[in-house]
Amino acid sequence: MRHVLSALVQNVPGVLAHVAGMFASRGYNIDSLAVGETEDPQLSRMTFVVVGDDNVLSQVRKQLEKIVTVVRVDDVSAQEYVERDLMLLKIDSSGGKRAEIRELCQIFRGRVVDVSPDQVIVEISGQEKKVVSFIELMRPFGIIELVRTGRIAMVRGVQPANEDETCNALSTPPVTK
Repeated sequence: MRHVLSALVQNVPGVLAHVAGMFASRGYNIDSLAVGETEDPQLSRMTFVVVGDDNVLSQVRKQLEKIVTVVRVDDVSAQEYVERDLMLLKIDSSGGKRAEIRELCQIFRGRVVDVSPDQVIVEISGQEKKVVSFIELMRPFGIIELVRTGRIAMVRGVQPANEDETCNALSTPPVTK
């Protein structure tokens, strides 16, 4: 099973090395990893994709929580969430292929971000399956270089405890004075 974990960590040197070392020393593979500063400059968020059963997930969480610089660990995939990958793709556009590449970019909601006489660089973001599908469509054109971020994910808005609370929250008119 595929798990998306989000770890809030102190934004200090060595945190990434420490966390990656923990994964490696215990034989866990990281399928995807993205790290970036949060809304609080003293904290960073690490988003991991780990494949394994619930026992593997439990062990990974316990080991992460033991690391002093890790503030909190959440299993994002256990909740309703939005995930995205970002990719830059350099494609051979010689021989009149540019119009077809641009059309496919529009279909996939990608953007051409750089153009040279024989190449274009395309930016595309979305769920992993969308990014992979776009890569496969671009292969016949000639992929020169490909760069991808790790997956990022965020839990959707606060989920009410039950359906009645959802209905009440949506039907209650705002109070005006």
